[in-house]
Amino acid sequence: MAEHRTMQRGALLDAARSLLSEGGTDALTFPALAERTGLARSSVYEYFRSRAAVVEELCTVDFPVWAAEVEAAMAGVGAPEAKVEAYVRTQLALVGDRHHRAVVAISASELDAGAREQIRAAHGGLIAMIVEALADLGHERPRLAAMLVQGMVDAAVRRIELGAAETPTEVAETTVAMVLRGVHP
Repeated sequence: MAEHRTMQRGALLDAARSLLSEGGTDALTFPALAERTGLARSSVYEYFRSRAAVVEELCTVDFPVWAAEVEAAMAGVGAPEAKVEAYVRTQLALVGDRHHRAVVAISASELDAGAREQIRAAHGGLIAMIVEALADLGHERPRLAAMLVQGMVDAAVRRIELGAAETPTEVAETTVAMVLRGVHP
């Protein structure tokens, strides 16, 4: 019974990711989740009390996976500048991933306080990953520099998500070049 509930919950989260990546937060409805999973709409409420609860669960599950990929890429290189580059490139490479697309859709929506706090904490965790590399490069205010680097990454993500005239590779290369020039004090 517990295994069945776990599988159903996973199927609902997977359907939520798909809905979010295809149509943004407006597409994430309980009728749509029920249709995607073959459950009755009332059954969806047995797993999640609200749309916000689905969003919170996605944040809990997906942000750590995304952060782990960024952290692994940074751990795979040695020099501080290479860590900064890995930080930027990995996040931009993840833009096409369904988990990432869901996270972007979630971040752009109106969320309740719990979901907003989880997103803030997750972004704080991402920023913390790069602070040490920026300190090693000699920044007097590495946390501020990290937040600004993340701002550039976020802007690049939005540019890629919009389907801008530039290719995702061009956006990534330009962002990396700008960040690397800017991280040297």
